[in-house]
Amino acid sequence: MRFSVNLNQVYQFLFIALAFLFPLTVSGGTVLAVSLIAIWLFSGNYRSKFEQIVSNKLSLACIAFFTLHLVGLLWTEDLDWGLHMVKKMYWLCLGLPILLTITQEDNRQKYLSAFLLAMTFSEICSYLIWFEVISPFKHASVGNPTPFIDHISYNPLLAFAVYLLLHELLINKGLNTLRRYAYVIFAITMSVNMFITGGRAGHVMYFSMLVIVIFQYFEARRVAAFFTALMVIPMVFFSAYQLSPLFKVRTDSAIHTVVDYWEKETAQNAKSGNGLSAENNLVQKTEARFQILGTSLGQRMTFVVNSYEIAKENWLYGVGTGDFPSEYKRVNKINTPGQVETVNPHNMYALEAVQFGVLGLVGLLAIFYYQFKIALASQDRFIRDVGVALPALFMIIMFAESYLLGHNSTYLFVICSAFLYQNSSTTVLT
Repeated sequence: MRFSVNLNQVYQFLFIALAFLFPLTVSGGTVLAVSLIAIWLFSGNYRSKFEQIVSNKLSLACIAFFTLHLVGLLWTEDLDWGLHMVKKMYWLCLGLPILLTITQEDNRQKYLSAFLLAMTFSEICSYLIWFEVISPFKHASVGNPTPFIDHISYNPLLAFAVYLLLHELLINKGLNTLRRYAYVIFAITMSVNMFITGGRAGHVMYFSMLVIVIFQYFEARRVAAFFTALMVIPMVFFSAYQLSPLFKVRTDSAIHTVVDYWEKETAQNAKSGNGLSAENNLVQKTEARFQILGTSLGQRMTFVVNSYEIAKENWLYGVGTGDFPSEYKRVNKINTPGQVETVNPHNMYALEAVQFGVLGLVGLLAIFYYQFKIALASQDRFIRDVGVALPALFMIIMFAESYLLGHNSTYLFVICSAFLYQNSSTTVLT
């Protein structure tokens, strides 16, 4: 009995430490994650652990998704890259089912506080760099102060931290005065920090979470929620656009890229019936579609369109776990010979569609489906709200990046899922 209690304490300590470290260091988070899994694997009581895993539909969906990556090695030609992709998926697909048997509802506030404390520390460092109080370090620059992780991962984590703060402020009526004032201050300062850093997907996630938290606050009063969102979102957007040069530049660049792409596509479609040979028409169409701005968004648009061409040819079960790089290289030479090659389309849906076709998309969406199902069935308001917000926000930002492929954002997704989607029965730890 004493061993059981001590092991439980070890689990909780390591999980809380993981919630604090993952926004600050990937290597530190990895060490703690591997330690947790190793202890779980060698601590016995396997029957109870097995029963907990198979009784949770989300765990089974994760394991099935991982199994698809393993089976996909059978029809892949590049086995080395396939094994690399399998390694990237282990934390989501195997780590989450294990952590679902470890976390405890009583410690939920400690998990969240550890994450928010880490984001507060990161935010303070960001401001110190921005005001040039300290020199930039690691990923940071004065113009884009994201010190510990790059802006691709930092801004989604920051957006979710703001969501948690706003949810507590608006919905938790039992919040004490001191904590309420602290949450107001940090919700404001983190929101400002959002727009002095350059993560465009994080910006989209931020505005999306504002819509979600507004509708969650008003609950059944959908008309009031709609008009509140209609006032708040433009107000925040145009304030950020006017006050943040970085946000303005990245917004203008995104709009210019999309408009430029569609104007050329529309113009080429209008000329398609003018008697050009099929070969010349294809060349001109390719040039018109992809001679767009050399921006990160422009490249991502190219990646997704080329990935779609591959997926169309392999729509049922894809090209296999490891053949995305070689297949993309082939299609890129045909469609967009002047554009850079990639091993990742920076779109989770495109990646899964190329690797595993319809099976991959179904496997990915099944994870989100069971998250929604478990959350909506909960009687706990926090679980119901946050449990819906987490997959909804990730489903949005995964159009802009493969955020479940080993990013710090994967840690956010897994750690939050571990205490949001447990079975209603008591967790057995040892």
